[in-house]
Amino acid sequence: MLRRRMLTAVGGAAAALGLVLATAASSSAATSYSVAPGYRVNVRSGPSTQYAIVRVLPLDAKVAIYCQKDGETITGPYGTTKIWDNIAPGEYVSDAYVHTGSDEMVAPACRV
Repeated sequence: MLRRRMLTAVGGAAAALGLVLATAASSSAATSYSVAPGYRVNVRSGPSTQYAIVRVLPLDAKVAIYCQKDGETITGPYGTTKIWDNIAPGEYVSDAYVHTGSDEMVAPACRV
């Protein structure tokens, strides 16, 4: 009987830990946003037009924003902003071309 209670307690703790880990993983998942229609947006290696172009997004692209940071001020179809969206490791696009529905940051600040 004691062994059964211990196994049940251990199983319950493991299930709770799994739930905590799953919740943490889903809370760090990025939300997908539409790029301005009709624009092929340059993706840069940093938050400025002074950084190299890594690739160009296709028309009607959607991007996940993992974090955001301040950089060069850009004017685009969604206004003027200094916010740049990190869409993949080493890849940034100006938030002026991404429809986030906000003039403020919608993702955590990038750490670096």
